[in-house]
Amino acid sequence: MNTFFCADACRQANEDIIGSGTNYSIYVLIECPYPWDYNASESRYLPENLDILMREVSKSKLSVRFLLITQNQNQRQNNRKILIYEKEQSSFINGYKKYEFDVDHPEKMAPVIQKYLAGDNLDINIQENQIRDMLVCTHGSHDKCCAKYGNPFYMQAKKTISELGLKNTRIWKASHFGGHRFAPTMIDFPDGRYYGLLNGESFKSILLRTGNIKLLGGVYRGWGILPTCIQALERELMFHHGWEWFDYKINFLDIDINSDRTLIQTQLAVVKPDGSRYTCEGRLVKDKSKTIQLKGSCDATNSYEFIKYYVSHINFTIERKITEKVLVNYPQKKAS
Repeated sequence: MNTFFCADACRQANEDIIGSGTNYSIYVLIECPYPWDYNASESRYLPENLDILMREVSKSKLSVRFLLITQNQNQRQNNRKILIYEKEQSSFINGYKKYEFDVDHPEKMAPVIQKYLAGDNLDINIQENQIRDMLVCTHGSHDKCCAKYGNPFYMQAKKTISELGLKNTRIWKASHFGGHRFAPTMIDFPDGRYYGLLNGESFKSILLRTGNIKLLGGVYRGWGILPTCIQALERELMFHHGWEWFDYKINFLDIDINSDRTLIQTQLAVVKPDGSRYTCEGRLVKDKSKTIQLKGSCDATNSYEFIKYYVSHINFTIERKITEKVLVNYPQKKAS
């Protein structure tokens, strides 16, 4: 019997989990009750026409992630919800816009999603309200750590949201979205940030955006709108600005990676809610002391190298006026 738990190995190795928030342009969240198969698209209560559509989209190489969601595993009625989160299209963004649909039969889900993917005008379904959707992976048939850690955390998180009286926050059980070894792991929409190794204290800070933001260092996987290899830079900017950072918008400008992936130079533009802007140039260096060999899942047969980076320096170019710029050097030292 396999007694290896990848999430336990991650904790024992004290892995730095930043840089693991996968980047997709579109997330299609489909309400579907348990049970879920290892491959979510083959699950019992998913209609065949939707399985076919998901496979077609997968072959097309579009930047679309399908996920199953549920709030009640015993729910068997035909009414289903579809949430589509699409990366904002403007130059400066801070997350995803949402479309939300309700259908009265599972067979009607595929045509709705197909219409969206075909580019039909669905603006009437854009949700302008500030509902927050938090997805916790509980897909135990895909990786046992997501059941071992994900299910208890989901119940605890649901209770916390209720006790805090947060009316505009929904929490969902979700199928596999990567990072088993970080269980319990979560995506927070509409911003699209990934978290892992969560507990009650860290979840409450994320919910309320209060407390010492540096405590997120151990649970923050990265912002899914950015390439994984530069997510460590965004974490440094988050630490520098504090919780206000979550209201800022960014424009990813440039990236240069050397041949052996040991050095990355990148550039972001940032706009604050008051309209002021700056450009951020960052350099990330492979951190040999934190780069590790681990099995990525409970069923993995081989270990893989997971490269970690530290931010060697950041330069801010602050735009005070259109014609005036001030260069601020913000050096970063490698953690010992």
